[in-house]
Amino acid sequence: MSEKFIVETSARHVHVTEEALAVLFGAGHQLTPKKDLSQPGQFACEERVTVVGPKKELARVSILGPVRSANQVELSATDCRAIGVTSVVRESGDIAGTPGCKLVGPAGELELSEGVIVAKRHIHMTPQDAARLGVSDKQIVSVKAESDGRSLIFGDVVVRVSDKYRLAMHIDTDESNAALGVKEGSIVQ
Repeated sequence: MSEKFIVETSARHVHVTEEALAVLFGAGHQLTPKKDLSQPGQFACEERVTVVGPKKELARVSILGPVRSANQVELSATDCRAIGVTSVVRESGDIAGTPGCKLVGPAGELELSEGVIVAKRHIHMTPQDAARLGVSDKQIVSVKAESDGRSLIFGDVVVRVSDKYRLAMHIDTDESNAALGVKEGSIVQ
């Protein structure tokens, strides 16, 4: 795989179900899109929640829409340590056996028994992108990021293929900070 594409930093955020949304914001509440994200149909919302762990809380954490079939809290390893939750690196949606936390919204609180993850770094791509690059869904690749004095290679990057995606790599804030020169919209290969 040798092609340049953008890398985006995925900051802490929460995905909620319809049921969780009703508990946190009131019955019948609908997510309010604030900004479209790079992946088609995905958006940052006006709604924010507080994520509460055993040691600390993180206020004003964004919800990403649309609603999902399961609740999921995506944090960096630094965030997990700060709130007192074990860091578990997983692909989005793979939440079985992960730590939980409490979510607090303006209308109520919700105790999650699982769902807190550090998202595994990944590349979204269409089947056409995958064919052109010679990779397949769930394949693990390495990606080189060039920067002034801090070039590095991200290993263990999972390829995620779907007609619903647009070509972009996602890393979390810890990874972005470690790479210094890798900023929103940077090009990697």
